Amino acid sequence: MGDGNPRLLEARRLIRRVRRDQAREFLAEGPQAVREAVATPGVVLEVFGTPAAFDQHGDWLAEAPVSLQPISDKAAAGLSETVHPQGLIARCRFLDVPIARVMGGSARLIAVLAGVADPGNAGTILRTADAAGADAVIFTQGSVDPYNGKCVRASAGSLFHLPIVRAGVYAEIRAELAGAGFQVLGAASTATRTLGEPDTDRLLRARSAWVFGSEAHGLAEIESAAERSGAVVDEHIRIPIWGRAESLNVAAAASICLYASATAQRHSRS
Repeated sequence: MGDGNPRLLEARRLIRRVRRDQAREFLAEGPQAVREAVATPGVVLEVFGTPAAFDQHGDWLAEAPVSLQPISDKAAAGLSETVHPQGLIARCRFLDVPIARVMGGSARLIAVLAGVADPGNAGTILRTADAAGADAVIFTQGSVDPYNGKCVRASAGSLFHLPIVRAGVYAEIRAELAGAGFQVLGAASTATRTLGEPDTDRLLRARSAWVFGSEAHGLAEIESAAERSGAVVDEHIRIPIWGRAESLNVAAAASICLYASATAQRHSRS
């Protein structure tokens, strides 16, 4: 495929969010992301790769029901947002779902990103939610685009494993969660309830949605905006810090909270 091929040029435009939203397509870069993408039926439109990448990964790509498009190293660099391109990129359809689809049925644990702006943090939370067995991740207005290239890479393929919701303002999501019977939880250093205590473990056995706010201000920004519409969460819970660190990164806090809920829910079922 020549580097001026219209399909290649169109794929390159997907680096920009506005074009992703218009086309409802995004790029997944690197062998791990591409492998998970092609394993998800109906998602991959085509895979671009350098001769070296196709040679290295040809064993599983040959079995994938997708179109393979050879490109030069220069063209691969043009599709990449990394310093060291890996030479393998899939053009994918959006895979987010309506929020109603994740509220019902047997869903018991949901992660809500409400103002998480860093794509690395967002992708890591998505990966953790997948590992903890969460049922969905909701990105509310003000959070990074889940199809941002760095977010996709940081998710390490988990973007393709569990439902993703691109939602509106947090207050509306809060109301829908409450209506579906989810308790809404948030981490706060000033909370009186603490993770690891018996009464907290009992609380976490119920259907829960954990809300994670901005890197700089936590839940403070959405709490300020929601003063007239009621509480932002049902319960604030403190993550104990026994060392000298002042606080935890939002992705680290999310890992602790989601695993605490997942553990409590599994123990209650056993």
